[in-house]
Amino acid sequence: MVINNVFRACTAVLMLALLTAMPAAAQSVLIPSPPQIGASSYILMDPLSGRIIMEENSHERLPPASLTKMMTAYIVERELDEGRIVMSDMVPISVNAWRTEGSRTFVQEGTQVSVEDLLKGVIIQSGNDASVALAEFVAGSEDAFVDIMNQQAQILGMNESSFANATGLPSQDHFSTAYDLALLAKAIINDYPENYPLYAQKHFTFNNIRQPNRNSLLWRDDSVDGLKTGHTEEAGYCLVASAKRNDTRMIAVVMGTDSTAARAQEVQKMLNYGFRYYQTERLFRNGQELLEAKVWGGESDSLSVGLMKDVHVTIPRGSRDSLESTVEMDSVIKAPVSKGDELGRVTVKLDDEVLVDQPVLALSDVPEGGFFKRIWDAIKLFFMQLFD
Repeated sequence: MVINNVFRACTAVLMLALLTAMPAAAQSVLIPSPPQIGASSYILMDPLSGRIIMEENSHERLPPASLTKMMTAYIVERELDEGRIVMSDMVPISVNAWRTEGSRTFVQEGTQVSVEDLLKGVIIQSGNDASVALAEFVAGSEDAFVDIMNQQAQILGMNESSFANATGLPSQDHFSTAYDLALLAKAIINDYPENYPLYAQKHFTFNNIRQPNRNSLLWRDDSVDGLKTGHTEEAGYCLVASAKRNDTRMIAVVMGTDSTAARAQEVQKMLNYGFRYYQTERLFRNGQELLEAKVWGGESDSLSVGLMKDVHVTIPRGSRDSLESTVEMDSVIKAPVSKGDELGRVTVKLDDEVLVDQPVLALSDVPEGGFFKRIWDAIKLFFMQLFD
């Protein structure tokens, strides 16, 4: 990757740590067109970089069926993470939960079931009864839980989604998009990785009834480790799946396919295309120094600047040497400087496409220097700018 320094009227020379050696020559990378996908809506996304590799009608509002339960599970996982509930908590099963129609975990009214078993029932068995039981336990009622679902959707940026229940049963006010569901899958994977293995579990037995996970790709592709299927007559056959091969992960969403076989087949085509022709690279690490900047009037004359989070890009395989990075810095940096202060920006391009545009931050504090240090630096800076 080629990395350049650009300074706003800056006369100081800053040293930038190169991520890779200068390439001898970049070669064109040939990528075929994405495959045709038989679905009303679909998307293929990398959850680390957020790059969309292929999509069609991904912002069309459609009924999500049991893909809804991803949000139900996510909220339960958030409650677990924040310590408001624990896996061993016993949940009373109401008549309302027991009578919920559709796919079932087969919980019994009047009994108590652990949060862990109910969460498995939601994720693995797609149990509507388990979903309602957890919703009532977390929020007091399913309606109150729905309010939390919609608030959480806004927090995650799912701006084209509306939830009316915790199960995905048909409702006029219940819809989502392939793009929003990819965002939700990304949050499930990244935010609560300790619970993510539940989405790869192939069977779950409850009340002496053993049911399989409806995601058939778990049996067909060892790299697939989640997430959720859905089906109603209104929604068609839907699937959100994720797979990881080497250091690259992909999320694929299809909505409105014709059959269980079709949803698995179309997602498999998308995943194979993404992994075959694209890869994800970590370009910058959390806390990595990009360059050392001159500081005027401070206790120290220099300051490390960089980023305070990992930065990933998803690029065509073999194109890393064609990346070009530019760091643009403020021409004059005066103390005091606090850790986290924005001092410039770093951009990464592949050809004419901007892949990264992030602020460059101070990685440490630089307090003001003493009186004579500040005066001396002010004099030097005056003459430097005078003759610039």
